[in-house]
Amino acid sequence: MAVQIVADLYGCKSILDDLDAITDVAHKAIDYVGAQIVEECIHKFEPIGITYFSVISTSHFSIHTWPEYGYAAVDIFSCNDTVADGISQMLQNLFGAEKIVLRQMEREIGGFENTQEKDI
Repeated sequence: MAVQIVADLYGCKSILDDLDAITDVAHKAIDYVGAQIVEECIHKFEPIGITYFSVISTSHFSIHTWPEYGYAAVDIFSCNDTVADGISQMLQNLFGAEKIVLRQMEREIGGFENTQEKDI
């Protein structure tokens, strides 16, 4: 019913501390998954690093960057379960990443009778 994608991008290019470039990457990725931006928030940290977050028409999208490590973390949560198709290669290209680790988790919406409860 919904999918959450968590992407870790390593060996990224110098765009990681460029507010306009990160915003552009986010907009391209959001467009790619077929969503529209409802609201967005972008924060540039001092001395370096950026967090981008947007509420999108299918749920949410975020980017967190650590330029000093050449690392970016991207999260996509969407009720469109085809969102994972091709997004890995697209993100790797947009960030110029040497390596990407992509994890996908299916989120069960409604029908809690099919889930198992586990105490933490």
